[in-house]
Amino acid sequence: LRELRRRWRSYKYRFVPWLALNLRRQRRTLRYVPESSQDKIIADEDVFETLLKTFKALFVNELSRQADILALLPEVKCQYLELLTVEQKQSKVNSCNHQGQQHVFTPEEVLFNTLGFTVSRDQSSLVSAGTGVFVTKGFVPKGTVVSMYPGTVYRKHEPIFFQSLGNPFIFRCIDGVLIDGNDKGLSRSVYRSCSRRDQLGPFQMSDESWLTATPQNPLAVGQYVNNCSHEKAANVCYQEFDVPGHFPVELKQYLPNIVYSHDTESHLRCVVLVTLRDIKQGEELFSNYYTVVS
Repeated sequence: LRELRRRWRSYKYRFVPWLALNLRRQRRTLRYVPESSQDKIIADEDVFETLLKTFKALFVNELSRQADILALLPEVKCQYLELLTVEQKQSKVNSCNHQGQQHVFTPEEVLFNTLGFTVSRDQSSLVSAGTGVFVTKGFVPKGTVVSMYPGTVYRKHEPIFFQSLGNPFIFRCIDGVLIDGNDKGLSRSVYRSCSRRDQLGPFQMSDESWLTATPQNPLAVGQYVNNCSHEKAANVCYQEFDVPGHFPVELKQYLPNIVYSHDTESHLRCVVLVTLRDIKQGEELFSNYYTVVS
């Protein structure tokens, strides 16, 4: 018994102690990581470039409603107008649309045109697993950011007890930071309150639309990715990513995370899901809920 206790203390699990009632006595699989610094499937620079590419495409797609933002950022306005011009030329070639108006795509279409795939929520292929996430169109290569884990970000000392009650959507980072990805109840209210608190004029510092059935950032569905089983091996894994200070302010409206404390000076913590192998159209995404760090 003493040896078991010693080994237990030497491990760090991605779960919150008071959420143990949510485990339902299911057998869980573990992903072993030798050191915290090795908990990276791809480089942070690759994560940054993927998010930047996707968010820019989403921004350009709805440029007509970004007038207030662009009016305050004349130095970047020309860049997006150039991107729009290039896309309109490609659209005319591909669809023979000569009306001169911008064709607005759905967020899922933007994701497919940008990264070559779409993901969406649907009934899981696992019995009694509820909602899952599927690659609904296209092909996802190994080492690709395929979704994001949305929610309110809490530091270790911040209160989350009441939000955690009966809440299976709380993700624990290696350093103890918690992300509440629940889109209902108290968690939903807290996220919306923090998001609106941090808004600066027309600049939204985060995306609230993941709380709805139609998120404007189509990657923000990672909280619904189910845990792998003995029959369904993990094909994605979690990777923590701190948003750098130079992240474009006009694109923060697509970040599905917000900090609980307004006075926090550290970078915003995000969690992305990265593919462990090639994933084809129609496949469901499965992750490992726990990571053991030796």
